[in-house]
Amino acid sequence: MAFNTIEEMIRQAEAQNLPIWQYILRTEAADQDAPEEEIFENMRRMYQAMRQADAAYDKDLRSASGLSGGDGERLKRYNQNGKNLAGPYLSLVMEKAVKMGESNACMKRIVAAPTAGACGVIPAVLLSYEELYAPEEDRLVEALFVCAGVGAVIARQASIAGASGGCQAEIGSASAMAAAGLACLQGGDGRIAAHAAALALKNMLGLTCDPVCGLVEVPCIKRNSAGAVNAVTSAQMALAGVESVIPVDQVIDAMRRIGNAMPEALKETGDGGLAATSRGKELKERLEGLE
Repeated sequence: MAFNTIEEMIRQAEAQNLPIWQYILRTEAADQDAPEEEIFENMRRMYQAMRQADAAYDKDLRSASGLSGGDGERLKRYNQNGKNLAGPYLSLVMEKAVKMGESNACMKRIVAAPTAGACGVIPAVLLSYEELYAPEEDRLVEALFVCAGVGAVIARQASIAGASGGCQAEIGSASAMAAAGLACLQGGDGRIAAHAAALALKNMLGLTCDPVCGLVEVPCIKRNSAGAVNAVTSAQMALAGVESVIPVDQVIDAMRRIGNAMPEALKETGDGGLAATSRGKELKERLEGLE
């Protein structure tokens, strides 16, 4: 990779007079020693897989644990009754994020973005944008490159794994990635995308990974929805000219340090947080009794 920080990525793109997505594309093509067209089409297939996964949502399917399934359909029905609180775009984002998370829990095909546990955030933000605003598919693929560039830096400088950094590293990273991609999709440049990513990630700092029963269901699925909405909020603020006081690379480093300081019980072990509540323990005992 030709860049180690988001600031470095932006400066190099500016020096070459390239939009940030194109710089990331060229870097990836050089790293893989492959034509840019091939890399772009690979990313297109990734986006199309997200679209297919969304279309394949089954409202009647339930996870093996019985803890998840059907909430995406509930959100859809509520959104259609004319009483939703968040407006068409945010309402659709919430719906699609939950649907994707439920599909993952039900062992259906999803795209890890950047992980399976955070698979609903980026697709919800981009697919909802496509459904409501109908941009050309190429623009959505370009946005995915921006998401990927931000994610690559986070993975290198901190973590995208709940087991090492808590849920801030999964949903938080996905939210930052989605915010940056959406900001560029809406016409923002690399600097605006960086502020969007910083604002999104700051809102997720300290988020624990405390899966009930050790499963990627409770609270993981609903957190996908929260992370997706946070991404939209952060992108809109950045596009409006609101800047993050703390630069994005320093936010990423703060996430790393917070993750390192986080107790192991709050890093995907299923031993702390919500998993350690009386209800969480009750559900675990019930499931263990079924084995």
